[in-house]
Amino acid sequence: MSPAGPAVPPVPAAQPDEVIRIGGWSRLSTCDWPGRLVTTVFCQGCPWRCGYCHNPGLLPARAPAAVSWDEVLGHLARRTGLLDGIVFSGGEPLLQRGLPRAVREARALGLEVGLHTGGAFPRRLARLLDAGLLDWVGFDVKAPPGRYERVTGIGHAAASAERSLRLLLASGVPHQLRTTVDPAHLDPPAMADLDGWLADLGARPTLRQTMRPPAA
Repeated sequence: MSPAGPAVPPVPAAQPDEVIRIGGWSRLSTCDWPGRLVTTVFCQGCPWRCGYCHNPGLLPARAPAAVSWDEVLGHLARRTGLLDGIVFSGGEPLLQRGLPRAVREARALGLEVGLHTGGAFPRRLARLLDAGLLDWVGFDVKAPPGRYERVTGIGHAAASAERSLRLLLASGVPHQLRTTVDPAHLDPPAMADLDGWLADLGARPTLRQTMRPPAA
């Protein structure tokens, strides 16, 4: 039997004035949502521990926030009509219990909302999809199911990711599937397994991304 892997870090309690905990912020991005001019917020915390993570500073859920959601919201209000939308990235943004509120507040400004996720929290993703709160999702497919634990360090990651992916595909929400290729874990046979798994789910092959060395 496969070991369960390390425990998932608990979701930190929000501070009284904190909607989501933001570890970084790109005021203007042309690459986080293809074809859209967006603001991107990088949510603090991730339950997975992918060895190639290029921004390990976002992993600890309890790290101090770099900027408040209110500051971001004020920026968005001043850019009404200039930005197409906002992308909630990470880390893993679905770790944030206040994410639905933040999404609604962004949409109230007339912005489209995109989400970057690895699929670690399928029930939370389902709530956003069912409520019609997402206009686009960038979904990180880490590996074929048999290699998810090796990539993420978490034993149940494959089941969560597959459930989330099925929910996304069934929703009809526009999306992009992508895979960071770590040669240490994803050799050609593994990539063939990945494509076969996705085909069985009714999905197209992922966009391949070259692994970048983790930041120092």
